[in-house]
Parts: sequence; C-alpha cells; structure tokens
Amino acid sequence: SFINPLKNNSTAMTEVKKTYEKYCWQCHGLDGKGGGPGSKNLNPKPADHTSTIVQGQSDGAIFWKITKGRGAMQPYERILNKTQRWQLVEYIRSLAPAK
Repeated sequence: SFINPLKNNSTAMTEVKKTYEKYCWQCHGLDGKGGGPGSKNLNPKPADHTSTIVQGQSDGAIFWKITKGRGAMQPYERILNKTQRWQLVEYIRSLAPAK
C-alpha cells in the first residue's frame, strides 16, 4: 500500500506548482480540469484533477498513475523522483473545489 509521506505538507506546494507547470499543465491545464493545449487530439481526454472521480481516488492510486503513466500519459518514474511524485499528489488534492 502506498502511504503519502507529504500529506498536508504546505512547504511542498510552492515547489510542486513549478513541477506541475513544467510537466502536467500542457494536457491537464493550469486549472487541472483537463483542457490544456496538448489535450485537443487526445482520446481519452486527460483527467480532470478537480473532478470527484479523481479526488475520490486514494493517494496511492494517483501516485501510481503518475509513476506508471496512463493512456497517452507517459510514466514519470524516471523523470520525477519519488518526493516530486508525492508532491504532485498533494497538488492535485489542492485543486479540489472548496466544499
């Protein structure tokens, strides 16, 4: 089981925003809703990180998808270290709409 070692770590958020903007936004959009410029010709469309479907997944499931890739998304295990991938999980959590 994957346990997120960075759960609720606010200092990680500043660093990870740069990582998201470098690797993720092109397809997932700056707002995380899946409408980035690289998403136009992708089928299936990139995940909407703000959706209840993504937000309802465990941290470990999101970490695994970032690590191994999914659909047209490449695996990031050789590009981003483990800490950066966990930071992305936290960043994706931060995109959830306020309740």
